[in-house]
Amino acid sequence: MDGQVCGEECPVGGPDPDGRGVPFGRPGAARADPARPGAGGGPAAGAAGAGAPRFAVGPGYALYQGPLADSAFHRHATFQVAVAAAARTVAIDDDTGRRHRGPALVVAPMVRHRMAPTREVLTFYVDPHCAFADRLRAGCAPGVAIAPQWRGLTERDVRPGGGLPATGLDPRLRAAMAALAADGREPLEGLAARVGLSPQRLRALARRQLGVPLARWRSWQRLSRAALALGEGCSLAQAALAGGFADQAHLTRWMRELTGLTPSQVLPALRGTAVQAGRRAV
Repeated sequence: MDGQVCGEECPVGGPDPDGRGVPFGRPGAARADPARPGAGGGPAAGAAGAGAPRFAVGPGYALYQGPLADSAFHRHATFQVAVAAAARTVAIDDDTGRRHRGPALVVAPMVRHRMAPTREVLTFYVDPHCAFADRLRAGCAPGVAIAPQWRGLTERDVRPGGGLPATGLDPRLRAAMAALAADGREPLEGLAARVGLSPQRLRALARRQLGVPLARWRSWQRLSRAALALGEGCSLAQAALAGGFADQAHLTRWMRELTGLTPSQVLPALRGTAVQAGRRAV
């Protein structure tokens, strides 16, 4: 089981240091967005219209477009930008019971929330260590923020900043993230020593600069690998092993914790458009 990762207590799942290991789909397989970039295109500016659910992945981000039934409370290791696609507004509940509603909402990393059901939503998961995340930090309050300025957000808007590092990210933290991406089993003590920090200092640096614990960051990567395996046709048990989970129940718990969804809820998109996107990489 993975309850203890990098010396941090973690419940039952972050992005790769090059900005390519995001939640679901094939790394580096961004699909071109036909919509014109810019914030003035309206709620559906980044949407291709209602239809089959779609996952796409690019440097520093992933996106999902499609319907959303009910979801459980969860915390992301990324920023989330949810844009209303089939309706005028999208709604998210925080863990105080307050419902936030607007044409676009931004959820900061590690904020516990759940999305209200909707016929179609366009939602971006933005790695906290990429340059586009700097824009989200600067323009939105902590927690869940109503963000009408992002109502026309498109994949073209996110992609350039997704491929660049965040301003002021400590090179030692970047090196540690790269090492974790290459071998997530390395103990925190060895990892910290490799980059010239104590374990406590490395943990504090990650929390301050990324807004997420390294444990959660690594678990998000594990989920990414498992989701990729599911999209390529692996069984739940095979995908769990590919991601580094103990078994499929462990994978299901982590996916629910990190996304509010279960594997069965996302399989249609993973086994349809996620693989297709990989064949149309740009």
